[in-house]
Amino acid sequence: MDSAIRRGAPPLAVAPDGPPARRRARDIDGFRGLAALSTVIFHVWQQYFRYDAHGSHPPVDNPYLGAVFSFEVIDLFFVLSAYLLTLSYARAAIDGRSTRPAKVFLFRRAIRILPLYVLAVLVVWAGRNPTLPGNWQDLVEHLTFTHVFDGQRIFYTLGPTWSLSLEVLFYVVLVALGPLAARACRPLKRRGSRVALCASGCVLLYAAPLAWIAAAHYSVGVPYTDWAVYFGPQARFGGFAAGMGLAVLTVALGKRGRLTPRAALPLCALALAGLYCLSLFSAPENFAFTFYHPLAAALWIVLLFGTLHIRQHTFWNRLLTARWLAAAGLVSYSLFIWHEPVMLQLHHAGLLPTGPGSFLPAIVIVLLVAVPVAAASYWLIEYPASLLGRLKDKSGRPREFYPERVPR
Repeated sequence: MDSAIRRGAPPLAVAPDGPPARRRARDIDGFRGLAALSTVIFHVWQQYFRYDAHGSHPPVDNPYLGAVFSFEVIDLFFVLSAYLLTLSYARAAIDGRSTRPAKVFLFRRAIRILPLYVLAVLVVWAGRNPTLPGNWQDLVEHLTFTHVFDGQRIFYTLGPTWSLSLEVLFYVVLVALGPLAARACRPLKRRGSRVALCASGCVLLYAAPLAWIAAAHYSVGVPYTDWAVYFGPQARFGGFAAGMGLAVLTVALGKRGRLTPRAALPLCALALAGLYCLSLFSAPENFAFTFYHPLAAALWIVLLFGTLHIRQHTFWNRLLTARWLAAAGLVSYSLFIWHEPVMLQLHHAGLLPTGPGSFLPAIVIVLLVAVPVAAASYWLIEYPASLLGRLKDKSGRPREFYPERVPR
């Protein structure tokens, strides 16, 4: 649920709002905020679907508005995560930089993901299983991040956290492939050859899920409701591969090829239009639906490139760095974790409106409750847990807080 320092070419002038790395971090926080808020709206949309003898009916009849409310952004989370975490490995492979040891990387990811996730799983599971042993298999699968492979329990307890199973698996893949790529590139003398090798690996990782989806849908005829087939890493790793490819591209370009506002804004608009059309024309079992996620991942990297690899900020960047979006980005992980339990609790308590026209008020009510809960969760759980990172130094050894004095 759960962020490209470049080399080469002549230095660019630094904009008044800070160095490039800081500006990029602000833009990415904005993306995180938008993604988290969009995820809440999407799940309220799902909650308000109506079903009867004539089939399913969306909460908004207008398909053009529906394409906005039903917009899925999970692939943006995957792309962002892979992009940010792959950058150091891409620099190591292409430019010979060093990387942190795998144990340091995994330790930092663990303190970022696990404290809030484990607490939320235990709280929600206990609330839904008041008598023991309860659905113990569901609990075990969630605590071991294996529920994504269970077509029955994949959405139990905390529905959106199937994606965290893929996130954790990506960490393992990255610490295995990253150093391997660096070693494979070491004998190559030409920088272009090292870039080509890294890029080809990303293409292969992106193509593999495409082949899986095509085979499952067109050759075997697996229905889209077979969740384990279409939500597992074999089908969804394309989002991570796309983010890895963006990291390789960013490192390969360095400071070269930065876009002017005249080039960046049309590129961003084109990507957003493509994402909207993908949502608009997606319907069960059609091409846009079947390949929605790999196509969306490709469009997200276009949007991110047009947002981050630029000469100067545009109004799109100013929107992303607005204070309210920065605040949403700060608590985005907590909002991602807690919004569904909050929504369901409000529904069971009769605090969400029902009947025609109740969808939009429901969005407001859920956000008014879920955002403060997320803010409290961030400051009470996420932030204190992040301080655990100080227990180890950059080499992964326990940090010495009280070094002994060397006698003179």
